Amino acid sequence: MPRKKKKIYKKKGKVIKDLTRNIFKILNQDSDKFYNYKQIAAQLGISDTDGKTQVLKKLAELTATKKIKEVDRGKYQINEDRKYSIGKIDTTSNGNGYFISDDYEDDIFVPNVNLGKALHNDTVKVYVYKKRRSNKLEADVVEVLERAKTEFVGVLQMSKNFGFVLPDSNKMYADIFISQNKLNGAEHGDKVQATITDWPEKSKNPFGKITKVLGKPGDHNTEMHSILLEYDLPYEFPEEVEKDAETLSLEITKEEIAKRRDMRGDLTFTIDPKDAKDFDDALSFTKLENGNYEIGIHIADVSHYVQPKTILDDEAYDRATSVYLVDRVVPMLPEMLSNGVCSLRPNEEKLTFSAVFKINEKAQIINQWFGRTVTYSDKRFAYEEAQAIIENKNNIIPSNVSLTRQEYTVDENIVEATLKLDELAKILRKKRMKQGAISFDRVEVKFNLDEEANPVGVYFKEAKDANKLIEEFMLLANRKVAEFIGKAKGGKPSGKTFIYRVHDEPDVEKLASLQNIISKFGYKIDTNTRESTSDSLNKLLSDVHGKAESNMIETLAIRSMSKAVYTTQNIGHYGLAFDYYSHFTSPIRRYPDVMTHRLLQHYLDGGNSAKQDVYEEKCKHSSKREELASKAERDSIKYMQVKYMQDHKDEVFDGVITGVTEWGIYVEITKNKCEGMVRIRDIKSDYYIFDEEQYAIVGQSTKHLYQLGDDVKVQVKKTDLERKHLDFNLIED
Repeated sequence: MPRKKKKIYKKKGKVIKDLTRNIFKILNQDSDKFYNYKQIAAQLGISDTDGKTQVLKKLAELTATKKIKEVDRGKYQINEDRKYSIGKIDTTSNGNGYFISDDYEDDIFVPNVNLGKALHNDTVKVYVYKKRRSNKLEADVVEVLERAKTEFVGVLQMSKNFGFVLPDSNKMYADIFISQNKLNGAEHGDKVQATITDWPEKSKNPFGKITKVLGKPGDHNTEMHSILLEYDLPYEFPEEVEKDAETLSLEITKEEIAKRRDMRGDLTFTIDPKDAKDFDDALSFTKLENGNYEIGIHIADVSHYVQPKTILDDEAYDRATSVYLVDRVVPMLPEMLSNGVCSLRPNEEKLTFSAVFKINEKAQIINQWFGRTVTYSDKRFAYEEAQAIIENKNNIIPSNVSLTRQEYTVDENIVEATLKLDELAKILRKKRMKQGAISFDRVEVKFNLDEEANPVGVYFKEAKDANKLIEEFMLLANRKVAEFIGKAKGGKPSGKTFIYRVHDEPDVEKLASLQNIISKFGYKIDTNTRESTSDSLNKLLSDVHGKAESNMIETLAIRSMSKAVYTTQNIGHYGLAFDYYSHFTSPIRRYPDVMTHRLLQHYLDGGNSAKQDVYEEKCKHSSKREELASKAERDSIKYMQVKYMQDHKDEVFDGVITGVTEWGIYVEITKNKCEGMVRIRDIKSDYYIFDEEQYAIVGQSTKHLYQLGDDVKVQVKKTDLERKHLDFNLIED
């Protein structure tokens, strides 16, 4: 059933709903044409005298406010001088929205009655006006130009002969009406995917049909598939894509090896998470006679197997990224490629694309080379094992001794290589930080899962030296590839079309907002210059590390940053302090890296600059898909946190207040980083009111504050798996 809405009672007659919007719609059909009130009434299906009178009055009102104009006596036309704008709608959980457009510095409020059937992220044409009393800008949606999406995931609620799908997303304010013949076998209470097919003029609700029955709410696989479908992310490959992958020739021929630099004899190994199945990158290490080192960053040559204008390439482009949910990976490429032929597995020859550097003891680049190679990985390490080598550097482990598990052995050459690479990585990192890079070394929340993917424990994953070793050499390859193509002799831009990963400078207003919040904890940032901003942000992140408020402040600091995106327009990467930066090192899981490989080879072969507009469009698509994948990944973490807390309802937890709103406070549990809400109405000790300036709720009798950053104790009140939401009770002193 649709959600209940407040009834509006009128004292007189039947008031015509949405009359203003419908008049605009008629006049907008042809802005050169004019209409009298009878023609407008006829188009609206109004034939009674009272209805026509309402039309006349509304036309007079719209003329008086100059929203339309009377071009001749009794003949009306749209006023082209009205302030129209085109942009996007951002809907809120309470059913209102905001209009976002480059025409305006700030987002403009759109009350629910003015949404005109626009949904979240739709492209719309609006009329912007000032409210009479407050003088604040508001917007009225005149026309929906393009729907962002028409497919929604939700729960089917059946009546006798019809049903409504109640969408999971709190951004979707309208339930979807489903007639009896559009149920597609779905039953009451099923989690389904519904597609909007129509939205009749006089209907509060869009009409739709059920396209997929996902299962019962709360079922683990049902909820994971729901998360993916909510963001238009597939969870299986079409049959023809799998078949196309199976037809690929996997043989590495002598002819192919002859075209490449043969580096099979170089000491080569991978370092990845212990549960990784696809290995994008490997490092090779050779000590040269002159005391320098040759270090190769070898990347799976996906572009050799995935050729343009093939079914495989189309599918990879559509996906644009692998998606990492808590309990599964949804790969960009079929498993045969991602975990098989492209993956740099140990003791196998592989086709690779490499960046090879000659580096001295000070981590200075003496020479560089880029091109296709053939390599052989001698060893596969988990980060924990590489970390054990680094931590035991003064007690080198003999070749016949296992590091952590019996099946792993390490020889002295790999130990020596790992220690030297760690040493050089630390020098590279120190240089980067000195140049203004920002160190977001966040703690990741991970779950221990049982065989049925139920969370049985929570642990925190922190980047250690082994992780940072790999990170620095991947950053080096990405930066040097971008410089090689993007930079001409003399340091000027080359003008060649290329794929850049850019990160703009932080928003000044967001930094000011961050400063207001962190000052309450005794921290500050200096935003006078670019250098002082970077330095003070790094100091802030260092100072909060390990403290109760760390996760909240780190999250707020990240939100103050601009989003990193893919583009052909290079503006540099602020967070990394690089003037040139690309993504070259992960083509198994990122489509932009595949494009980077293709363009790099194109220019190595002496090709002219590629068409910029074509690649810019592909960059926008990749950035959008990356954003959707990130949202799905966050939702899967929220889901697992709620599922985990279902078994801990009797416990009292220490937490910290991470958000304050007019309806309650958000609390993050210190022990496991799970976040939930304490609703104001559930706090019984006093009547609390939201104080925006103090980031607090204030008791009206006691004047007691619950403020952002305060330590509190909470207990689970309610877990909602479908909404991925936790409600807490506050344990008061």
